[in-house]
Amino acid sequence: MDHYGERRVGRGPDGDGCPVRRRPDGIWQVSGYEEARAVLRATATVQAGLGVETVEKLPSRFRRPVLYRDGAEHREDRRQTARFFTPRRVDEHYREVMVEVAEAQLDTVRETGRGHLARLSFHLAIEVASAVIGLTESRPGIRGRLERFFPEKFGTPGLTSLHGIRWLVRQNSNWLRFYWGDVRPAVRARRRRRRDDLISHLLDEGCSSGEILGECLTFAAAGMVTTREFVNVAAWHLFGDAALLARYRAADEPDRIAVLQEILRLEPVIGRLRRRTTAPLRLTGDGRDPDAEVTVPAGELVDVLLHRANVDARTVGERPERLCPGRPMAAGAGAPGLSFGDGAHKCPGATIALLETDVFLSRLFALPGIRMAAPPRVGFKDGIDSYELRGCTVVLTGRT
Repeated sequence: MDHYGERRVGRGPDGDGCPVRRRPDGIWQVSGYEEARAVLRATATVQAGLGVETVEKLPSRFRRPVLYRDGAEHREDRRQTARFFTPRRVDEHYREVMVEVAEAQLDTVRETGRGHLARLSFHLAIEVASAVIGLTESRPGIRGRLERFFPEKFGTPGLTSLHGIRWLVRQNSNWLRFYWGDVRPAVRARRRRRRDDLISHLLDEGCSSGEILGECLTFAAAGMVTTREFVNVAAWHLFGDAALLARYRAADEPDRIAVLQEILRLEPVIGRLRRRTTAPLRLTGDGRDPDAEVTVPAGELVDVLLHRANVDARTVGERPERLCPGRPMAAGAGAPGLSFGDGAHKCPGATIALLETDVFLSRLFALPGIRMAAPPRVGFKDGIDSYELRGCTVVLTGRT
């Protein structure tokens, strides 16, 4: 098996090797692959973090976005919307959109000789996710509206501090911009005539415009923001490793996807997921003793560290810190590791994200003389340990 580079996004040391530990502040940390997957698949846990504390304050009559629901209600919703994310649908309904948008973005590079990768990839992600969601009647400026909304950290709103007041004012303004500019036009069009998309499904479910707004923002964050970062980190690896890039360029689509999956295993966009236990949860405890167990009591917060679990040698094999497309994994482990999560809340858009990234990058790297003029700057969102890559500039050799 060929091994290539290491991580480019630094998230600090990979821990002390103990797959489950309780921090001094009382929060449990799970960094072993099998243990992390057990937490994510457990029925005795519910979502925590990701602003769920704010959503819980909404009136009980308000339908929570799918991200913030658990149990039978959540499973039924996922069952009903699964048709939007099947591999066959992705290929038949969204591939053409991906190709058209990718070519349009790369035309800018062809014409000007340069491009900002974060802008190009964000436009791609917006157009693809909008097709899935149904945000196809937006007024001009959707990218700016989303840029204003999502840079906010998952903060703690409130009227008890100047920071909390500012957070509320900014977010309320951003919600209104996105609603009036994007969601309302789409809802009005689909009230007149249903289409085969998520907003039409939500209308059939009896959702209000406010509830549809919440779902649209949830899917926008998952389908637009994270995909942009993945495109950037994958390009960074390929630009920086001639052997890996040569392999990617020479491969067919399945093998290119394998390269991207391995990059994602090493560089999960979201590095941490949080759950709260609703009943005692038994996990293996000490990696040095396979028979050891630890019980996390009910009501405890658990941080699942995806970026550490994905380099657990017990599951991903030798040299886990190196890129090795097609590496043999332990039974039941997927090629991208836990980068899309697992269990009931596993990201449904994995196939979309991988295909649109490949559609874009395979065309980007087919441009004669394409090179990276400036690597990206790395920033982080602490709430979910998610990276943000900005400033990566690509140019065509001989052009300015």
